[in-house]
Amino acid sequence: MVILSQVLHPIEKKIINALKETEKLNIEELEQKTNLSSDQVRRGIEWLKLKGLADIIESQETKHKLSSAGSEVLKSGLPERKLVNLLNEGPKTFDEAKQSLSESDFHAAIANAKRNDWIQIEKDDSTTKISLKVQDPPSSAEEKVLQEINQGNFDQNALYHDQNQHEKLVGYFRLKKLGLIEEIVKKSKTVSLTEKAKDIDTSEKGLAEIDVEAAIPATFVARAHPLKEVINEIREIFTSLGFTEVLGNFTQPSFWNFDALFTPQDHPAREMQDTFYIKGYTSDKVASPAQIRQVSKSHKLGWRYNWNIEEAKKMVLRTHTTCVTIKYLADQKPDEARIFSLGRVFRNEKVSYKHLAEFNQVEGIVVGKDVTLRDLMGLQQEFYRKMGLPKVKFWPTFFPYTEPSLQSMVYNERLGKWVELFGMGIFRPEVTKPLGITKPVLAWGGGIERIAMLKYGLDDVREFYNNNLGWLRTAIQCQ
Repeated sequence: MVILSQVLHPIEKKIINALKETEKLNIEELEQKTNLSSDQVRRGIEWLKLKGLADIIESQETKHKLSSAGSEVLKSGLPERKLVNLLNEGPKTFDEAKQSLSESDFHAAIANAKRNDWIQIEKDDSTTKISLKVQDPPSSAEEKVLQEINQGNFDQNALYHDQNQHEKLVGYFRLKKLGLIEEIVKKSKTVSLTEKAKDIDTSEKGLAEIDVEAAIPATFVARAHPLKEVINEIREIFTSLGFTEVLGNFTQPSFWNFDALFTPQDHPAREMQDTFYIKGYTSDKVASPAQIRQVSKSHKLGWRYNWNIEEAKKMVLRTHTTCVTIKYLADQKPDEARIFSLGRVFRNEKVSYKHLAEFNQVEGIVVGKDVTLRDLMGLQQEFYRKMGLPKVKFWPTFFPYTEPSLQSMVYNERLGKWVELFGMGIFRPEVTKPLGITKPVLAWGGGIERIAMLKYGLDDVREFYNNNLGWLRTAIQCQ
């Protein structure tokens, strides 16, 4: 199949024509030959590469120059050369040498001159003398490197391939460590045409031959995250059932997260290993005086301990969204209501295939004069049906702030077994009466990730947060 000029962009045609004249060109040379900008050339060669019409060879070249400190050393000499110049006048004592050289230069000069075998040191009872072994010793490896870099003829690669140049290579690294040499790395791309491209006609004549069976480039349009799609679906279902969403903060006083829900202050769930406490922060006003008084009384009567207001003031990252709805009921005291809260909650748990320290939860309540547990079960069945989970059953269980309490179970066809989902029940009088709520309250709640795992056929909840683009792009939106 021959690609003719009509399927090529004008930028591509200019680049092809330039490469037909000169077999290999870099970016700068292509800019000059085509009169295209740098961005146009780079874009054009990428297009040609994707079509299999151009080969791109990337290379880099390392050049060296003296730093400002290196230039100064080149003029004044390395410390060991300064010492040699001093000793050309005759042997010197350590003290005499120190007077002529700075202390840092002196120590470096002695060490490097000894390494170069330029000097000898003789000690007697009173002094230590330094003298030259050879007058005006030849240039050291470091001095040669400095000169070659300054003259622009230093070749580091040649040093690697010549065993006789090992000493100079070591000298180069010493100078680099001292900050006397700077490396300048220049990257370049060389472009050439593939065999397929050499016969392309870039003229404007004739009709193009188009391969209508050729594969089109894969495109990935923007879309919502699969977990976000499930969240939006749940929100839409509850709205369609006549519910109103209420919002609340991620951070909550322990009063609303625990105490108002009749969770005793010595309950294990309130400890650091289960709850994220916000260090150094407490709430100045957790609730009204009447609410505090009644909740305290309820705890004293129900759990038989001295309730502590300071414990209730501690701020936590909410462990559930029930704290949002119970506060709404306490403040509004509606005779009838259908509300839900949806958002992130936080538990101090070890991350595993089925547990996260941060996840999404939906929780709702129904308030009414004659509502019953049967109403709650029917409501849950309708919710699951709309979510595409028709097989539902309920199992008696225990929750601290509902009585009676149930666990909803749905049947997973893929796993061939029943899976636990939402907890539910009717709020206990110890929860509602202290807050002035006189009508029965149906309540339920559960993790959204668990429902999403069923809908997308996942066995590990962490898959939602792994940012696997392959899965995110191909996951079919659940209907």
